[in-house]
Amino acid sequence: MVLRPPVEPMLTQTAEALPGPAVLRAGVAYEQKLDGHRTILLTAAGPGGRVLLQSQRGQDRWPDLVAAADTQLPAGLVLDGELLVWDVEAGRLSFEALQRRAAARARGAPALAASLPAFFVAFDVLQLDGQELLARPYAERRALLENLFAEHGLTAPWTLVPMTTDLAKAREWLQTWTDVSGVEGLVCKGMTTRYLPGYGGWTKIKRRDTSEAIIGAITGTLTRPQLLVLGRHDEHGRLRAVGRTVALRPDQVRQVAEYLTAARPGHPWTGGGAVRGRVGLPGRPGRDPGPPGAGGGDQRRPGHRPGRGLSASGPVHAAAPAPGGGDVPAFGQVRGAAPS
Repeated sequence: MVLRPPVEPMLTQTAEALPGPAVLRAGVAYEQKLDGHRTILLTAAGPGGRVLLQSQRGQDRWPDLVAAADTQLPAGLVLDGELLVWDVEAGRLSFEALQRRAAARARGAPALAASLPAFFVAFDVLQLDGQELLARPYAERRALLENLFAEHGLTAPWTLVPMTTDLAKAREWLQTWTDVSGVEGLVCKGMTTRYLPGYGGWTKIKRRDTSEAIIGAITGTLTRPQLLVLGRHDEHGRLRAVGRTVALRPDQVRQVAEYLTAARPGHPWTGGGAVRGRVGLPGRPGRDPGPPGAGGGDQRRPGHRPGRGLSASGPVHAAAPAPGGGDVPAFGQVRGAAPS
């Protein structure tokens, strides 16, 4: 059977801890989880065909990748991977740049490709030389993918996602490489598993950090808060926004609501309030390895994505400040962060 678009990708389920070899007796592969756009790449089956990038946006936004696939990849190939963008000026992977390219009109795409080149990080091969591979075990598909890169001498914009079967190495990656811009965790795959489109058969683990912050505002009501808007005081004592939580679970709603009261006059945020609490923050300092497929660097960068931390689905309401707050790091500090 030859795969034809649209190809439904295999999915992941989120877990809090790495599964060890005892969970899957046939072995586990640990791959780095990259923060990009999931993309299925299909090359032409023969002469006269065209490359297709099946992603969240149309392929006319990615002329650089389409051109590279036409000249560097074999016919009848289907890859599953992550589409990333390198910000040349900033010298790092950039999700904002990825969104910018994805939203651009076709006529502006070539100019953006020069300053914000795209990369495709492959983590699975679903078809090779026109032969569908979905029923093959992961270990065999991975070997075929590695051989594809070796035989064709593939380099940037093509990158093979890092993988290990060593649990100790995977734990090290989760602690260290998640500090790198664009790397957000690990994906665990059973060595004998088939590729099952639409099925959540892989396990995703994201690194989480905890630190002290002030609940400066909420969405929802004081008795049923939906999410928390977080802040810290700057050097002038002003409460500055630093991010938000995800939607609260029912048990978290009850716990937080016990500490929320209406804000007093003069609160620095319109409709905001403050209570001190331990929460997961979205950002942390990190380092960049260089473009995908390139040598490493060591540039510090903010891990938080600007413009995404304060998005909310409803009006922002107030909660009164709690006394104290001396344990909360000042605005811009990361004191107290620890991976979990």
